[in-house]
Amino acid sequence: MQVISNNVFRALSDPTRRAIFEHMAREGEQTVHALTSRAGVSQPAVSKHIRVLKLARLVRHRRAGRETHYSANPRSLAPLHDWMEQYGNFWRDRFDQLENLLERMDK
Repeated sequence: MQVISNNVFRALSDPTRRAIFEHMAREGEQTVHALTSRAGVSQPAVSKHIRVLKLARLVRHRRAGRETHYSANPRSLAPLHDWMEQYGNFWRDRFDQLENLLERMDK
């Protein structure tokens, strides 16, 4: 799980990859050509970004003739969600402790 989460963080740390992933998540399955027309970078650059997203299991692909269609795999965001939830709980506990301390100080 640690390797997967590191790959997810690494993949989504780049703004272009994040935009490609978000576009696929919103718009559904896309070809490299369609992604390139929106990404503002070259087709080889988009292909490299997709490769990183695939390694992190954030993107699935299927072949249809000569074209490959890519789609977002939101389930792979689970490690990121788990990590954020862990730190959310940590900070909620800290703020609760601070609130209790401040209430005791007011008395």
